Amino acid sequence: MSSKTLNTMIRKYLLAALIILSACSPLKTYRDLPEVKAWEDEILKFEQLDITKSYPNDAVLFAGSSSIRLWDDIGKDMLPYNVIQRGYGGAKLSDFAVYADRIIYPHPCSAIVIFIANDISGSDSDKSPAEVARLFRKTLYIIRRKYENTPVFWIGVTPTAARWHVWPEIREANEQIRRVCNNHHNTYFINTEQSFLTKEGLPRTELFRDDKLHLNKEGYRVWAGIIKNELYKILGR
Repeated sequence: MSSKTLNTMIRKYLLAALIILSACSPLKTYRDLPEVKAWEDEILKFEQLDITKSYPNDAVLFAGSSSIRLWDDIGKDMLPYNVIQRGYGGAKLSDFAVYADRIIYPHPCSAIVIFIANDISGSDSDKSPAEVARLFRKTLYIIRRKYENTPVFWIGVTPTAARWHVWPEIREANEQIRRVCNNHHNTYFINTEQSFLTKEGLPRTELFRDDKLHLNKEGYRVWAGIIKNELYKILGR
């Protein structure tokens, strides 16, 4: 058997596995929740942008929560890559998965980069790490229905002082998603943990705004360096 034939078979098996996993994913549980439906207006704004603005096909699509939305200098920070920015504040995987097709499908692109950090925040509605990983698998399945071979990057949730009390759970979710990435074609986990911790293993507060949750300008500079390094390994340039 040639290596090309073997690679084709492996991709087919992986896609079949994604389909099986997606059947077990509880999107129906989330689709009709008011807190998920509440994002409809934000998604409509994205769709309006898709109509009125054009993007190069070699752009990198950045999607996810407020760390993507608040990244004012993303275009400059990510040079030489062209960028499409689709972040909405407060995003969780439980709503992003519902809207993923509407956010991602309109954009042929060279890569998809996702960062979502709100599924485990220390609230009563927190998901388990296993549930977060299941929702990531569902999101990946949705992406792969249209973009079978486009590189997908998941940025690991950064350690922050504001959510340090639930860092063990966040870290476990990161680890479970990393394993999913390792087991799927052209899917990559970007680890940011070490760059955002001190030598003592505590969050580097100088990289965050006063809320101790969102990145400041220096934090974005560090983040961008990590992300670009991983993109370069796969996309070149």
